[in-house]
Amino acid sequence: MYGNMSSPFASHAQRAKMYSKVGLETDIHGASPHRLVALLLDGLFESMNQALAGIQNRDVAQKNRALCRAVRILDEGLKSALNLEAGPLAADLNELYAYVCIRLTKANLHGDAAAIEECQRLMTPIRDAWTKIKPATEQARAA
Repeated sequence: MYGNMSSPFASHAQRAKMYSKVGLETDIHGASPHRLVALLLDGLFESMNQALAGIQNRDVAQKNRALCRAVRILDEGLKSALNLEAGPLAADLNELYAYVCIRLTKANLHGDAAAIEECQRLMTPIRDAWTKIKPATEQARAA
């Protein structure tokens, strides 16, 4: 009972985090495959930004948590969703995701902000392109 986040004594930050988690879970359950990939990409960038903040604040635990999360998003989310039989684009994305995983792992080991920024630069065109194809995907489903 005392560890329950719904306690009237929970801090404002704890309550906000709880509501944010519920909102994300609701978004995931009703999401299209396109939206799920968009959420993964958003989570990846959020994690990389948190890792950069951890490096800047000399918070090794924050950096480590954020980069481990980013690697899991890439490996267990984005890479696992690829259909490698779909053609060369899927194979290229697979190689890109593998490279970014390696760079983020090394960034975690060495506290290398430049490596994280490189990964952000590499992944930005992917996220931008994914965002741009959203209307086309929704139009195709509506037809």
